[in-house]
Amino acid sequence: MGHWAVVISDERHEAERLFHHDTLELTGLGRPRPAPGDDVLVVAGHEHPAVVALGRVRPVEPEHDPDDPALGDEEPLVVTYTRRAFDEPVPAERLALDGPVAPVDPDIFQAITGSLRPAPDRSTWLVSLDLPIEASSPAEAVRVFWSYVMELGPRELPAFVSPSGDELAMQAFVLGEEANLDPEEDDA
Repeated sequence: MGHWAVVISDERHEAERLFHHDTLELTGLGRPRPAPGDDVLVVAGHEHPAVVALGRVRPVEPEHDPDDPALGDEEPLVVTYTRRAFDEPVPAERLALDGPVAPVDPDIFQAITGSLRPAPDRSTWLVSLDLPIEASSPAEAVRVFWSYVMELGPRELPAFVSPSGDELAMQAFVLGEEANLDPEEDDA
């Protein structure tokens, strides 16, 4: 089993941080590359690289269309997440990153994975998004709501989060980070 680092773009990092995915699929990585079963450090940030997740490469199920003889030269690399650290990344300056994929010395790999905080126990959270919608019927209001959500998304719409049973601890989040939505506090 090998140990590798895979560098993701800033845009991909933002998407992975904002939306929960079970796997990370990457293309255009070239060679060398990890094999199925290899462990992977997922690294984000070019100026200040940091490990944002751990994963394991899984085999790719080939999707060959017999009517299309032109197969791509390279299958995608599919990494199944085993631990996420998007909210508390670990600095990765000890890694020699000279491309989008790099082998990692097993001792350095162990040191970095040992620096990651253990996965916290899962809790139940209440997440809500409230929008005043003008519509002629409840069904139309729902359609307009989903249109707003798709159009504006996490960049503009705040989601409100609180621990289940402690709604007074509610916090607003925009772009996956806590946001202050009180205009009076901005004026202070």
